[in-house]
Amino acid sequence: MLVSYKWLQEYIDVADLTPKEIADKLTKGGIEVDIIHSLKKGMSGVVVGHVVECTQHPNADKLRVCKVDVGAEEHLQIVCGAANVGADQKVAVATVGAVLPGNFKIKKAKLRGELSQGMICSLQELGIEGKLIPKEFAEGIYNFPADVEPGQDALEVLNLTDEILELDLTPNRSDCLSMLGVAYEMAALLGREVKHPTITESSSNEKASDYISVKVEASEDNPYYGAKIIKNVKIGPSPLWLQNRLTAAGIRPISNVVDVTNYVLIEYGQPLHAFDYDRFGSKEIVVRRARDGEEIVTLDDETRKLSADHLVITNGTEATAVAGVMGGATSEVQNDTTTILLESAYFNSQTVRKASRDLGLRSESSMRYEKGVDPKRVREAAERAAQLIAELAGGEVADGIVEVDTLNIAEREVTISTEQVNRLLGTSLTTEDIAKIFDRLQFSYVQNGEVFDVTAPSRRNDISITEDLVEEVARLFGYDHIPTTLPIGLTTPGGLTDYQAGRRKVRQSLEAAGLYQAITYSLTTPKKATGLSNENEHLTPVKLSMPMSEDRSTLRTSLIPHLLDVISYNLNRKVNNVAIYEVGSIFLSEEKEVTKQPTEKEMVAGAFTGIAHSHLWQGEKKAVDFFVAKGVVEALISELGLSHLIAFEQTKKPGLHPGRTASIVLDGSEVGFIGQIHPTLQKELDLNETYVFQIDLEQLLNYKQDDVAYEPIPRYPSISRDIALVVDEAVHAGKVQQVIVTAGGQLLKNVQLFDLYQGEHMEAGKKSLAFSLMYFDPERTLTDEEVSQVHQKVLDQLKTEIGAELRA
Repeated sequence: MLVSYKWLQEYIDVADLTPKEIADKLTKGGIEVDIIHSLKKGMSGVVVGHVVECTQHPNADKLRVCKVDVGAEEHLQIVCGAANVGADQKVAVATVGAVLPGNFKIKKAKLRGELSQGMICSLQELGIEGKLIPKEFAEGIYNFPADVEPGQDALEVLNLTDEILELDLTPNRSDCLSMLGVAYEMAALLGREVKHPTITESSSNEKASDYISVKVEASEDNPYYGAKIIKNVKIGPSPLWLQNRLTAAGIRPISNVVDVTNYVLIEYGQPLHAFDYDRFGSKEIVVRRARDGEEIVTLDDETRKLSADHLVITNGTEATAVAGVMGGATSEVQNDTTTILLESAYFNSQTVRKASRDLGLRSESSMRYEKGVDPKRVREAAERAAQLIAELAGGEVADGIVEVDTLNIAEREVTISTEQVNRLLGTSLTTEDIAKIFDRLQFSYVQNGEVFDVTAPSRRNDISITEDLVEEVARLFGYDHIPTTLPIGLTTPGGLTDYQAGRRKVRQSLEAAGLYQAITYSLTTPKKATGLSNENEHLTPVKLSMPMSEDRSTLRTSLIPHLLDVISYNLNRKVNNVAIYEVGSIFLSEEKEVTKQPTEKEMVAGAFTGIAHSHLWQGEKKAVDFFVAKGVVEALISELGLSHLIAFEQTKKPGLHPGRTASIVLDGSEVGFIGQIHPTLQKELDLNETYVFQIDLEQLLNYKQDDVAYEPIPRYPSISRDIALVVDEAVHAGKVQQVIVTAGGQLLKNVQLFDLYQGEHMEAGKKSLAFSLMYFDPERTLTDEEVSQVHQKVLDQLKTEIGAELRA
């Protein structure tokens, strides 16, 4: 809704407030003002000019040399290229020094050798949108009516000094889709009176019923229909003040009669339609449902096919308008129209919405009918429009209005008490305070102590329950004045659960390692639902009863297939280095027939391919391998404080490389796996060398562990010993490290594998593993003898349990 600041002052005294102050009050009162449009757009120096003389330019066929009176001592010479410029016209002139929209400054110039002391302007050049300009001035310069005086401020005459408030209305506030509705809102906010238009009833020897009758066959769709007759009208342009107001409201002026109907539409919020009585085709109006396949040519010259869901206005034979949406071309008001049949009706909002949507027509009228019009204003709007048409088009209004009225105007009654208001708002308003607010809203009420029986006016169709009235009290009291309070009783501050905090740590760890988060669908194909290479084919697939498509028909049992899809998507787009992870749910069911909800488990999974680390300056490139992926998982486990409980054990998994796959074991229980995609599957999926991992996040984060114990930084030196052990090829380095840690006891603080050797100097079936061992005691300095004793114990234990020998 566009609200003209100057037009609003016709209905309520707000001259003491700036548009910005009005916007602030409306917004704080619950009617949001999106923006304030200044029609002036920085313009200055534009005046009304009278073209005294207009001659052909001596050196250009398409230019004219004009002598223009702008109210100064001397006439200005202005060269103009508009085809419609001529002598004795009143035009808008941008004088030398004037500024037009876009900070365009007017200067003296010579055009083909002739001096030009300004610019004769079109409406577009004054910043008015082309769709709002009357058709006769859509191209070329604008001509003012003859009664304007040279030298007048053209911006003032064209209402371009006005400011427009653009309201962003919620669907329930249809009452503010009119100037009077906005005036009522401002009156409530300011505690002022609304000034209604003055309507004087005309008397005529002829009655409207002599010209027309009304029959409504669909009374539920159209409970009220009124028709007025205005005779002897003369169609022509509207007066400038009316054109200016319509333009400010975003409506193009057309003719005096049509403009009046649009003017009253914006003023009252009541849609009207004017028919040419002589072209209507009969003396009877019949309102009925359309017949299936019935056609009508609407005002936009489009042929519309109707159905039985649509309501039409007919002359008893053929449709002449789609009720509440758009009129028909056959009965359109034209330049030779002399008698107007004026329609004002109340149509069912759902019927209008259905027709508007089906026909692809959304008009100012249909929008208001859809949201609800004030039933009490329907007849008043017709009388107002008839009076204006008589004034502006020289017509004579036939006496009375021909109507069919089955409309039940039942204003809603809502009961509310002071205690309810204060309890819901947390305020301490008195009964008198609330009564004053209802008075400002112009809601009638009966007061019984602290209880109000409030009758909501028909214009406010959004008021139906107690909470609606509480909202009205809050708006008028002022949201800024409602005290900030906490709920009565104990309150729990917001925070993350231990599980949520753990999940956040997981994400932070993986992102710190350079992985990007992926989010994939929980639904997949039946094939991918079995996991990687059918690893979960023993589980019963959980299928949707009504899937969107076969690709999204089954709940997944693994995150890995979808991460591989992401890898493939990136490789197909030349993104060769990919490291991604996902935290998401899988769905497991072991029932033969799924009759209940599957078990949902949250997992974390990752996938890597391409280069893990690149340092181009030093010529270094590190491709992703098993140990890169294992390092990411180890960092994740370390972040959760579970490093001492996690072990990696070589294993075989479907779809993974048999020699580059490990189970992730937490305190003896397998919680996940890590490995390389099997070369056969890798080729089948057209992937590069790819590594993946998947861990049961719920087991990881729900594992109960001891509290973290912190130790001070060592004050005493440590002693390091390196050992190279010869063991069988089948012995895992992890097993060797576990024996070293157990045998080393409390003095052994750190063990690191730093070398693996297999080659010509090593016995067949053997390998060399080199470890660095660090010993220290936080309470004292260790002696070589003490370290040697413990170190020897480590060597003895290695020989006993593993058969390890020191390499010579």
